[in-house]
Amino acid sequence: MPDPKLAFDRRGAHWTFDAPAFLQLVQTLRPPLTAATATTFAPSFSHATKDPVENDIPIPASARVLIFEGNYLSLDLAPWNEAAELMDELWFVEVDLEVAKSRLVDRHVKAGIVTDREEAVRRVDGNDIPNGVEIINGRLDVQEVVKSVEDTAWAPESKQP
Repeated sequence: MPDPKLAFDRRGAHWTFDAPAFLQLVQTLRPPLTAATATTFAPSFSHATKDPVENDIPIPASARVLIFEGNYLSLDLAPWNEAAELMDELWFVEVDLEVAKSRLVDRHVKAGIVTDREEAVRRVDGNDIPNGVEIINGRLDVQEVVKSVEDTAWAPESKQP
């Protein structure tokens, strides 16, 4: 990254990901897998170190269904859109921005990304919500939209009303 401080401050923006490596991963996995296909390894993300972990998730030749999850998988911007073209389906989870903001503030504090709620609100307003708006405004057509709603029936007992 040409500006490491900006990249750290904007962590999670589409340009902070190694999108070409993701495209290469999808291209590697797209041809039919056979018994002769070598295990492919995908990166994961460590919430402890808050960084990607290269070659952490083994994808064996026996895999028949692969599900990719990520904010930019339906972004109409190269190389994200090139990877999207290789997928059989794109689904999008839609959430109200205020609900997303509340969830993100809680997550940032709990994960230790920030020291307090005030700092979390600044980070969410200055980074996460703009990233989300970019995704919403630049989204490709998808096959399914799943609406994310609060359902107290699924909440842990400690959060039941």
